[in-house]
Amino acid sequence: MKMGTITDGITKNSSELESSPGTAPFPIHRLAFHGSGEDLFDIFIINLLKTIVTFGIYSFWAKVRTRQYLWSQSEFAGDRFGFHGTGRELFIGWFKAAVLFGGLVALTNLLPFLSDEPWLDVVSQLIFLGGFMALIPLAIIGSMRYRLSRTSWRGIRFTFRGRYQPFLRLWVRGLFLTGLSLGLYYPVYRTNTRRFLVEHTFFGSAPFRFNGNGGDLLVRFALTLLLTIPTLGLIWVWYAAHQRRYYWDHTSFAAARFHSTVTAGSLLGLYAVNLALIVISLGLALPWATVRTKRYDLEHLVLRGPVDLNHITQQAQTATPVGEELADLFNMDALPG
Repeated sequence: MKMGTITDGITKNSSELESSPGTAPFPIHRLAFHGSGEDLFDIFIINLLKTIVTFGIYSFWAKVRTRQYLWSQSEFAGDRFGFHGTGRELFIGWFKAAVLFGGLVALTNLLPFLSDEPWLDVVSQLIFLGGFMALIPLAIIGSMRYRLSRTSWRGIRFTFRGRYQPFLRLWVRGLFLTGLSLGLYYPVYRTNTRRFLVEHTFFGSAPFRFNGNGGDLLVRFALTLLLTIPTLGLIWVWYAAHQRRYYWDHTSFAAARFHSTVTAGSLLGLYAVNLALIVISLGLALPWATVRTKRYDLEHLVLRGPVDLNHITQQAQTATPVGEELADLFNMDALPG
């Protein structure tokens, strides 16, 4: 497919044009999710049965099958995304991640047995803490690199090009300042992390951009902290909706900018209904909750502005799933929202 055809497709599939007073109209590119809870439930049941029969080994192939379905049902500008990972990759990545984390645990447990010196207990705990802090950014970077390298749209792969060392420094510094400020630095730390991850993300040869400033979220974050107890924690939904809107509204690609329409009320409704479905069904409604969440996320996000893909070329990079599986071990999502 020629790149000129791709550009024409973007224009044809743009369902709306929007303009400001005194300016030319610009296209609005919408995202959509076409999956159904019934289809995902079929995949869920088969994955569950095969995972039980294989004593958990099939779980890696189950994860790939689920992602392939979710990616293939996600649409942008008239075309679906694709996921190209394999269960074998994830299995090998999990084994390496388990050895890495298991080695750290074994080392810290072995040290106290080498001597009766009480200071060895302290040293072993410090080693574990330091090693754990080093593994978390490795998991985030690795997860981003692997997942994006296996994601495509119109035959072009996404990539992540951030390096571990600068992200480790950013992560440790942010964690230290958050603790020093009794948590008030957290939105700045979180925004700086977001900037690093977004600005090292590429679609082919074209980068994404982020121009948010964590200081813009400080007042709202402080207010949320103050109102946590009086609102029984529900105020955090209000903050989460605002943060998501802020992050996407400050994210751009080429000459276009993302825009989120998430609200606290709709987000609370999504969470409440999903929780009720999962609890009442004893977990069997998880596929429907997943579909509702995916549809909500995509239907409340648009890309506004011209998107010219004429000069975008494929620049796929190799990536291993070790960080992806570390992120799963730590139950982390590299780039939520």
